[in-house]
This record gives sequence, C-alpha cells and structure tokens, in this order.
Amino acid sequence: MSNKTFTLDERLYDYLLAVSLREPPILAELRRETRADPLARMQIAPEQGQFMALLAKLTGAKRYLEIGVYTGYSSLWMALALPEDGSIVACDVSEEWTSVARRYWERAGVGHKIELRLAPALVTLDELIAAGEAERFDLAFIDADKENYWAYFERCLELVRPGGLIAIDNTLWSGKVADPDDHEPTTEAVRAFNRRLWGEGRVELSLVPIGDGLTLALKKP
Repeated sequence: MSNKTFTLDERLYDYLLAVSLREPPILAELRRETRADPLARMQIAPEQGQFMALLAKLTGAKRYLEIGVYTGYSSLWMALALPEDGSIVACDVSEEWTSVARRYWERAGVGHKIELRLAPALVTLDELIAAGEAERFDLAFIDADKENYWAYFERCLELVRPGGLIAIDNTLWSGKVADPDDHEPTTEAVRAFNRRLWGEGRVELSLVPIGDGLTLALKKP
C-alpha cells in the first residue's frame, strides 16, 4: 500500500504535487490527521483523490459506490466532486475509522450525500442488488481486502450502469506483484485478480500507475 505515487522519487513527486495538486484545505486536514494512524498507508494518495474526482466530473457521475472507507479521504474527494443531488453509498466495517470520516463529511457540508453502511461489504452489495439497485450507479471504487476483490468486482459490475466505471485500488501493490519471489497471500490475491481482469471481456481496461496502482474498468454496453 502507498499513500503517494510510489513509482516516483521524492523530488519528482514533490514537483508533481507542486504543479498539479489542488487539494481543498478540509481534505489536507483530514490527510494530516490520518497520518498519525499506524495504518495511514491505507489512505489513497492526494493526487489519486484529485484524479478520481476529475473522473467523476468527466463521466457526469451522480451515484457513487465505495467499498472501503477508512477515514473517509476518498469519499470526501468524491462527495465534493458530485453535484448537489449526487449520492454515495459507502461500505465499511469499522465504526472507529468511519467516525473520523463522518466528522469530516459533516464539516465539509456533504454528509447529506453519503449513506454509510457498516456491515461486510458483500452483504451490503447483495442487499443493494436485491433492492433493485442494479445498473443504477455511475462509478464504483474498490479499496478493501484483496482476497475478496473479484467478489466485489462482480457485484459492482452488476450495480454499475453500462458505460459506468469501476476503479480498483492497489493493483500494483507497491511493486510486489512483479516480484517473482513474493508469494505472500495478499500479493498472490492481487496478482490473481489482475490476471483474471485482463481476460474479462465485459469491460474496457486500463491500469494507471498512480498511487499504488489504480485499475479502471469501463462496463461495456
């Protein structure tokens, strides 16, 4: 995991931020607070958050589905990017981490856009499908336990509309996926997911080397 684009050296990364990042102060504050957490590496990079917000605007997204909230940095970027009538379903299992997220959502004035569901994400996704929400989301982001990535992807593919976008985080896994000597279970899970998605004919595909690797899967009509 990485909360910066790990493929860049420090000098080039600092330059990238200096000439391109337009991070709202509320997001910078949340990032600073999260930095004190031992698991802060789980937070996406600021340049990735800005990129995802741009994707939301480019696609005209109104309904966004997030799997893995942590302290709410990615969902806050997206809530600020969505129109006033936009909405988010945010899936997580941690009351502790998402309490930070809720605090910042409210401070940013976007809490009304976000429905937080505290339950295993597969349960929430199956509930959404059963409730008739198939093909009603414009954009989904998967950033949770890697062993369940394919199961999350399959549900998101059902929930996202044709022409909608699914973004999957950590698909370069700090470069470990390219290390033939690394057989750690999570590394193997990400490798297996990447291979399987490469052969998936229901989507158009691009793996973008931003943050820790962000795969974009566009659902075909």
